[in-house]
Amino acid sequence: MIAIEDVSKRYADGTVAVDRLSLQIPNHSITVLVGPSGCGKTTTLRMINRMVEPSSGTIRVNGEDIRSRPVNALRRSMGYVIQNAGLFQHRTILDNIATVPRLLGWSKQRARDRAAELMERVGLDPAMARRYPYQLSGGQQQRVGVARALASDPPVLLMDEPFSAVDPVVRRGLQEELLRIQGELGKAIVFVTHDMDEAITIGDRIAVLRTGGKLAQFAAPDEILSSPADAFVEQFLGADRGIRGLSFLSTRDLELDRSRVFPVGSDWQEIAGRETGGAPVLVTDAGGKPLGWADPGSWSGDVETLEPHGQSFEVGRDSLRVALDRAVLSPTGQAVAVDGGGKVLGVAGQETVAAAIRLARQRRAEDAPRETASAKALR
Repeated sequence: MIAIEDVSKRYADGTVAVDRLSLQIPNHSITVLVGPSGCGKTTTLRMINRMVEPSSGTIRVNGEDIRSRPVNALRRSMGYVIQNAGLFQHRTILDNIATVPRLLGWSKQRARDRAAELMERVGLDPAMARRYPYQLSGGQQQRVGVARALASDPPVLLMDEPFSAVDPVVRRGLQEELLRIQGELGKAIVFVTHDMDEAITIGDRIAVLRTGGKLAQFAAPDEILSSPADAFVEQFLGADRGIRGLSFLSTRDLELDRSRVFPVGSDWQEIAGRETGGAPVLVTDAGGKPLGWADPGSWSGDVETLEPHGQSFEVGRDSLRVALDRAVLSPTGQAVAVDGGGKVLGVAGQETVAAAIRLARQRRAEDAPRETASAKALR
């Protein structure tokens, strides 16, 4: 547990970067700090490892005041990841990752063995061990930065906009990798970002800071999206917070249409007169994986002439937000639903997804009073 208790940071010129901030950051969770530029996100992060000294207030890690430890020992007990990785350009990837263990007195062999283990954990090819940072892509360098921060197995991991300098595809991959690693290791992670979508994707709890370093709201992502604390938070979330809120609604119970799914080689003359009413049908291969859309009345059977089926969504894993996006982008207005192995389970149109959204919100509204009553009973 990281306890930030009434902490402020004031500079000599009178600037207040953080103003009486109090947060309880649990172990085994990811807490994300978001807010506009100049709201004190990075300052707050750096006060946790004393790269910036608080002007007032107290920060404790697992009950211990951080000022009770030598500053170098404190920093070595915490992983720290920054934008552009901050790697040592004259050191190999293996030795970059082994940096902190070596500072802690580990033997060279033990530190390098640990570095090799972490390369595999963060998804880096062992063949990269002897390369130098300039020989890696931006995304690979960020993975090295994460591995280096984890090298001494610290209980706390501080991450300052670590993925903001890479392209969206790589960024999504790094986010998924971080969530996978967190699922295995269960660190107390404090993550700074200016991207609300990133905060929603990775955060267990989100702290929204306003200009001047004041806390505006601290809650789970779905609570912030559904119930912003005030006009500032609502404005910061943007006009599409309703769409973002769909990220927390599961596709598990989405009603799927199997009547428009046929394996390649089916009798297309027979299909043309069926209940599809001439609407496009989804053709799958013999293993049930999607090939594309066909007009049942005119398709010749040539797989090369099929209309692309677009991106699919995985039932149960992906949210209704993803399902709606897939339906909107589909050439037929139908999203393709698959299982974990990529086998087609059915299709769902925009109206079907919209109905599932209404039902999910209705159920959530019905459950809210019961959850409130349970919470009161526990108190």
